[in-house]
Amino acid sequence: MTAATEPAKPPLNVLVTGGSGASGVAVARALREAGHRVFTVGSDLERIRKAAAQAGDGVAPFVCDLARMDEVRQLRADVTAAAGPMDAVIHLVGGWRGAQCIADQTDEDWDFLVRGAVTTLRNVSRVFYDDVAASGCGRFAMVSSTTAAMPTAATASYAAAKAAAEAWTLAIADGFSRAAGRNGGSAAAAVVLVVKALVDEELRRRHPERSFAGATDVEDLARAVVGLFDAPAAELNGRRLQLAASVSPARTLPRLKA
Repeated sequence: MTAATEPAKPPLNVLVTGGSGASGVAVARALREAGHRVFTVGSDLERIRKAAAQAGDGVAPFVCDLARMDEVRQLRADVTAAAGPMDAVIHLVGGWRGAQCIADQTDEDWDFLVRGAVTTLRNVSRVFYDDVAASGCGRFAMVSSTTAAMPTAATASYAAAKAAAEAWTLAIADGFSRAAGRNGGSAAAAVVLVVKALVDEELRRRHPERSFAGATDVEDLARAVVGLFDAPAAELNGRRLQLAASVSPARTLPRLKA
């Protein structure tokens, strides 16, 4: 069969958590343009509706406090009723808190970071794990930071929370691998997408004095997420894929490296 006559791939149901932010809008838009059915999740109704509209026609917004397991279970019931099981979860929830050194890392910052980076991911992955594992092209992806592997005293709480989220995601990958061993193959993969920082056009406009050296544009993140569905699960599962920094306004395709 030639490429010209090859049938189009069926659209996938993709859940994008953290959908109200710039990265959520960019990822949702790219997935929608790639032909997938996209469902974005935020904690504020007005913000997530506005973000879904920015992402494009057909992107469906949902409200959920992902740190509350009961709400995540209800979210799954709602999106399943609307479209069936989710094939993929792209987890973009996080947050940032920093300090000066080890001694002034506060309990309040720690609680905030664990709730945003770890608790939300644990809840979402536990509730949607079986759906993703059963999909013909299941993907679970989170965005992490280079800080997790190179922590500093000032970023101790942030780096530790990100490292915990990475460990949980790699454990999901192990679950997918074990299922593949039992079933003779699996189409599901869990991956960690690593960036130094994320930047978007609005942030550049608000801070023209900053160079954002080493940062990855949210549009490049979005294209990397879409690309996850084109690579075989066996090549992706359990990998930390580092996204290259954006080098110019006319950005090239992001490069991925282990």
